[in-house]
Amino acid sequence: MRGIRRDGKFSLSPFPHPVLKARPVIKNPVSFLRLTALLEAVSYLLLLFIAMPLKYVWAMPLAVRIAGSVHGGLFIVLCLALWRVLLSANWPFCRAALVFAASLLPIVPFLMDGRMKAWADEHASA
Repeated sequence: MRGIRRDGKFSLSPFPHPVLKARPVIKNPVSFLRLTALLEAVSYLLLLFIAMPLKYVWAMPLAVRIAGSVHGGLFIVLCLALWRVLLSANWPFCRAALVFAASLLPIVPFLMDGRMKAWADEHASA
């Protein structure tokens, strides 16, 4: 409500609750990279096996536009997360290149998930 709040301060916000500050849900950058890699891999599979047949078999190009945009956005987030891990977790360049190469193939991120979990636990314990 607009006006004076319970704590005595004036507010122009129409919401009765104070504004919550945004905090990162996943503080471990390697865990965030792992989650992003899995989401990007799922979006890649959806693009390949659902959106592409919808476009070329049933003439629905909008499916590729939507799935491709989501996949592209997730790929950019993956690249930024990989850069963050490379700088903050002091990963070797070869490990980062392996994760990047794995993101280019549809099934490989799922196969690398166990290794990514071990790297996330290693970083969390350090």
